[in-house]
Amino acid sequence: MMIENPSREEIKDILKKAKRIAVVGLSANPDRTSYMVSEAMQNAGYEIIPVNPSVEEVLGVKSVKSLQEIDGHVDIVNVFRRSEHLLEVAKDTVAIKADVYWAQLGLENEEAYAYLQEHGIKTIMDRCIKVEHAMTK
Repeated sequence: MMIENPSREEIKDILKKAKRIAVVGLSANPDRTSYMVSEAMQNAGYEIIPVNPSVEEVLGVKSVKSLQEIDGHVDIVNVFRRSEHLLEVAKDTVAIKADVYWAQLGLENEEAYAYLQEHGIKTIMDRCIKVEHAMTK
């Protein structure tokens, strides 16, 4: 199955509407891509929810162990986990009824993509949310 991302226009709409981004695999290390990207999105006005069982808090926000621990609706699940973990995160994304599943640059998994499509979740893979957001300016 070919992974097909939404059009640039659709991505722009997604980022305009979204308010809350759950970041799976968000590192507390400022040198890590997940931290830099999430910090940029937080500075752009998005609510960032760190999802990482091994850290207490990131970017001044208390971390949760799993997507299921988040109270309220999640607009985007932004994933910074290796490709082999994408299906597991996809299942959690469907379970919490998030609107969009976003796997960062360099991450793709056809099985996860197929699962998300079956469940009607908008899916973006192998794209950087920070870069896409900068292009909507």
